[in-house]
Amino acid sequence: MKLTTSKYEKLRDNLLETCRNNLPHVDEKLIVKGLEFAIEAHKNNTRASGEPYYTHPYEVALIVAKEFPLDDITVVSTLLHDVVEDTEFDLDLIRREFGKEVADIVDGVTKISGIFRGQEIKQAENYRKMLLSMVKDIRIILVKFADRLHNMRTLEFVEPDKQRRIAQETLEIYVPFANRFGLAQVKWEFEDLSFKYLNKEAYEEVAKKIKSKRKEREVYIKKFSEPLRKKLEEYNLDFEISGRAKHLYSIYRKMIRRNKPFEEIYDLFAVRVILNTEDKNDCYTTLGVVNQFYMPIPDRFKDYISIPKSNNYQSIHTTVVGLDGRLVEVQIRTARMHEVAEKGVAAHWRYKENMTATDKDLENWVNWIREIFDSATKDEARKELLESFKLNLYQYEIYVFTPKGELRRLPANSTPVDFAFDIHSKVGFHCIGAKVNGKIIPLDTILHSGDQVEIISSKNQHPNKNWMKFVITHKAKTAVRKWINKEEDEIVEAGKALWQKRTKKMKLSFSENDINKLITKLKFDNIRHFYKSLAQGKINIDEILTATTTHKEKGQVPELKFEKFTSLARGQRGSVIVDGDNKGIFYAYAKCCNPIPGDPIIGFITIGEGIKIHRKTCTDLLNLSKDDSSKLVPVQWPASEDSLFVAGLTVKGEDAPGILNDISHAIVTYQNTNIKSINISTNVSTFEGSVTVYIQNLEHLSRLVERLKKLKGIYSVERFEQS
Repeated sequence: MKLTTSKYEKLRDNLLETCRNNLPHVDEKLIVKGLEFAIEAHKNNTRASGEPYYTHPYEVALIVAKEFPLDDITVVSTLLHDVVEDTEFDLDLIRREFGKEVADIVDGVTKISGIFRGQEIKQAENYRKMLLSMVKDIRIILVKFADRLHNMRTLEFVEPDKQRRIAQETLEIYVPFANRFGLAQVKWEFEDLSFKYLNKEAYEEVAKKIKSKRKEREVYIKKFSEPLRKKLEEYNLDFEISGRAKHLYSIYRKMIRRNKPFEEIYDLFAVRVILNTEDKNDCYTTLGVVNQFYMPIPDRFKDYISIPKSNNYQSIHTTVVGLDGRLVEVQIRTARMHEVAEKGVAAHWRYKENMTATDKDLENWVNWIREIFDSATKDEARKELLESFKLNLYQYEIYVFTPKGELRRLPANSTPVDFAFDIHSKVGFHCIGAKVNGKIIPLDTILHSGDQVEIISSKNQHPNKNWMKFVITHKAKTAVRKWINKEEDEIVEAGKALWQKRTKKMKLSFSENDINKLITKLKFDNIRHFYKSLAQGKINIDEILTATTTHKEKGQVPELKFEKFTSLARGQRGSVIVDGDNKGIFYAYAKCCNPIPGDPIIGFITIGEGIKIHRKTCTDLLNLSKDDSSKLVPVQWPASEDSLFVAGLTVKGEDAPGILNDISHAIVTYQNTNIKSINISTNVSTFEGSVTVYIQNLEHLSRLVERLKKLKGIYSVERFEQS
């Protein structure tokens, strides 16, 4: 073992002494065995700080023994918590050497550690895994808290990127858990250390301002406490009065949330009175003493002794007007309450006489875990699950009563529907109304502490979408969302059945592509939306199918053939004039470019086919003229009295009501252009058409094309060509 005997003995003695001072029972042999095993297992590992790795599990074990002491099993498990993950030793060996209980805790901690590696820390699934691990043994999460606390205290030795990632993870995941388990001291340290690495500039500024105000605050607290001390001593009470520490992250968050400067937030003084007594009544006596000297503010009084918070927190909170008119927060609690407030579940465990991992009282600490996930479906949006879960961790609570006087805790801003689901899912599903303090109120009314709530139910009542706008609790949200989805599925299926029955009756067949085109045309979000609208009668299925049938019939109208169009266009102008003469010369139109009136043209003398008329831009003509330009002859279209000729256009676009009218209007409103013919065929949601118009020249035609292209839903407009 690469560790001097004297150093090892110092480590061992310090750990055992800490355990003896804080734990009710200590198996010293087991702890020493665990320490020696950890040193041996990690002998080849070092930390980022350069220290031997075994110093980490050792320091974590001290945290468990000193800061939230449980039992010697937890201390041994902490010493071994990284062995399976980081060394060659496996879980079976730990089970053989240290027993099943230690091995199970080590296994749980190892699994939690693996949850976050290489994953985004905000995934709801990570919360699920962490929670489920705690259902097995609450000590698993407490070992993980201590592990993370030591890592945060030594975070200065890792790279900046890793510092930020670990700090963010701590703030997002470990802080809410520490709050839920009542580990106030741990929560505050997690928050302040995370704040330090996530926003160093703001952290240092707040710390500097607190330091500069410290003496002034100490003097004020001393003056404020003096008369209280004298009076409490007269009552022979054993007590401690101290100023309550303000935490950096808490101050910073209030500054941001309330948009106020440091001075206004920090101006509220805080005093804590801790009584060394088992008698709760002494706390109320102390409250009377405080109110005797200082004026209380009525709406700032909270009695968490009579009604503890869900994490077992107990204390009296009151705010009074102190010296110089300054507001002072006063907390009054017993020493035992204080330990529970600071160390949460660990302190609760410690006060149990017969401690076991499955203690009935401890089950209350984790029952909420199962409830959160009991009704969570795979399809439930992860973000929604995460948000409602975090609400359950951070929630400010209200206390309401059933008609029989049973106390129910709910998050702030809860409604009668949340209350109904808290009683039982069936009560929630059939909730039709509510009475609060004997008066009938709307279901979206916000409840307040002290309200007595009675739910009115009906078998015919079911959840509706509006409930999602005001329910707060995860249980209510999940149940309502589930019901709505189930109801919607049934409506969608009914719409689908109606569609299939009617199309079958009309002997129509629709491919998946056809239905998608129809949905796009009718402007539905998706096929579920379409089927749902059918079932609810929002759209007429007969009109849709009749229109579709008409479209298909329209599609069977013969299209304007190019040959017919060219004959029409050329016949309108008469014979082409060849070299100034329009009589007796045999000519034909070249198929390669199909010239029509309006196109600049030229003739090319061929053998056996007379003169071929080409467009001047024809590429075939350019190639022919390279070989023999002497065969080119000037040609022109015959003159016309109105100087108009026929041109054809192919138009394609999205079929919509009034599209034919839009096309016609765009043409006739430009220089009084006349339409000779128009032909459109449709296919479900698109159309294709040919338009023949009278135009003056190619410029006129180009302008028309531009106007048509600007119409909504038009995909393309092209000169009518032979395909």
